[in-house]
Amino acid sequence: MADVTKITATAKGIRLSPRKVGLVASLVRGRTVADALAILQYTNKRPAKPIAKVIASAKANAVNSRLVENSLQISQIQVTAGPRLRRYNPAAYGRALPYLKRSSHIIVELTGEVKPKKTAADKPETPAAKAKKETK
Repeated sequence: MADVTKITATAKGIRLSPRKVGLVASLVRGRTVADALAILQYTNKRPAKPIAKVIASAKANAVNSRLVENSLQISQIQVTAGPRLRRYNPAAYGRALPYLKRSSHIIVELTGEVKPKKTAADKPETPAAKAKKETK
């Protein structure tokens, strides 16, 4: 049985409200990476693109960490509030009405099986190595 490893990827300061990003994140929570990317490709919401980007980044991190690409699954996807920008709208009688421009942090954690390490016995012999054996 292969080992199971967790890999993470984050995107910070996404200029979208965490509430709106969380709605799209809940669509892909607990799914495989291939399913999640397919769902996000056809989701008609603005947060779908940054979430897909983070999942693709986590997938690349996992493949670089020797995980089997077909076994990757989203174990956790979190959307937290990022920094808020305070802005003001001019109003009647010289007043200023405050509002917040919210941002989000997206954290994706993938789990998957680790590829078994290849040993010297698993490697096929090269033609040069065969010729060397024959000459001895």
